Parts: sequence; structure tokens; C-alpha cells
Amino acid sequence: MTGDAARLALPQRTVASRLIVVARAGHADDYDAVLEALAAAGVRSVELTLTTPGTFEAFPRLRDRFGGKIDLGIGTVTDSAHLARAIEVGAAYVVTPVTSAALVAQATAAGVPIVPGGLTPTELFSSWSAGASAVKVFPAGQVGPSYLADLRGPFPALVAVPSGGVDLRGAEQWLAAGALAVSVGGPLLGDAFRGGDLGALRERAAAFVAVCAREGAEAS
Repeated sequence: MTGDAARLALPQRTVASRLIVVARAGHADDYDAVLEALAAAGVRSVELTLTTPGTFEAFPRLRDRFGGKIDLGIGTVTDSAHLARAIEVGAAYVVTPVTSAALVAQATAAGVPIVPGGLTPTELFSSWSAGASAVKVFPAGQVGPSYLADLRGPFPALVAVPSGGVDLRGAEQWLAAGALAVSVGGPLLGDAFRGGDLGALRERAAAFVAVCAREGAEAS
């Protein structure tokens, strides 16, 4: 088991904001306008997914443009080669949908925080024991916030980030239950990557930012 001294913390802005927005677009060219709107609404951490074509190629430019405002991570990392490239292009953190001690070790050795996904107690504890910065409870919509309280019984030190099906009310409930942060996609982004109103996106994002900030203040 990896000691806490060897465990890498997620970036400070990500932890302080308690909100990670998961961005899945038709193409990486679609990121800019959405990231601009999210930054304006106070979002401070965005996971750019490898299911979006062109993410690796666009990442250095996006990091240069938005890195002063937003922690940009890379998600949907499922193998060593993709992880190596995410590290190479400068991801602030990496997220995987799977449980892999090898990926945790690779990221940690490179000094990059990693949040591996899992759902069962065995999966989540395996990643945490391997040295993950936090564990992604995925798909969170299948279990609900009370699941975190159940996990905290045998695993009181576990640091969790729920992902999948987390809406505004769910964000409030998961954070109140003790989640480090929430990972939110569709309920916040809506139709933003399909030509939707960016003003409406800013309003949705601001609502999530406010809920996460309030829960963060109550927890401190």
C-alpha cells in the first residue's frame, strides 16, 4: 500500500473549487468557445477527454490560452501510451475510467496526479492503495451519495470524486456526503458543444460553481 506521503495531490484550484467539468466534444476545435464560457463562469478545472478527436494535438495551445485560469486535465486515458502522451503535453492531472495499478504507478512516477475510475469497493480500494490522488466513483448515478458513506466505513481515508449522472442537486448531495469534488458533464454542458447558447452555459456553470463553493465553505 502506498503511504500518503507518496500520494500526489490534485491541483490546488481543482481541490478548492470542488468541481471538474468533463468536456466531450465533436472535435477539439470546439473546445475554445466552451472553455472561455466556463472560465468566465468561475470554473477552474476541466477534463478534456480522449474520445474527442484532436485533444492531444490541441492541448498545448489550450493550455497556453487557458492554463492561467483553469487546471486542464486529460481524461478517458486507458493505456500506457495515452498516459505517456498526456504527461508529455502537460496535463495538470489525468483521469481514467478503469482501475489500473500500472497506470497509477506510471503517472505517479512522472509527478502527475491521477484519478482512476471504479465502482466496487475492491476496485476503488485497489486504486487508492496503489497511490491514486483520488478515486473516481463511476458511474456515480448507479449508486448515489449514500454509497460514499458506506465506503467510508471500511475505508475512512478514501478520497472520492463521483462522476456520471451528477446533476446540480446531486453535486450538492455528493459534496455534503464528503466527496472531494464532483465530476460533471452533460447536466452542466447541455447542448454547448452542439451549437447551444453560451450564455445559458455560463448560467448553468455558475450555478454549479456556487453550489460547490457553498459546500466547500460549509466543509471548512
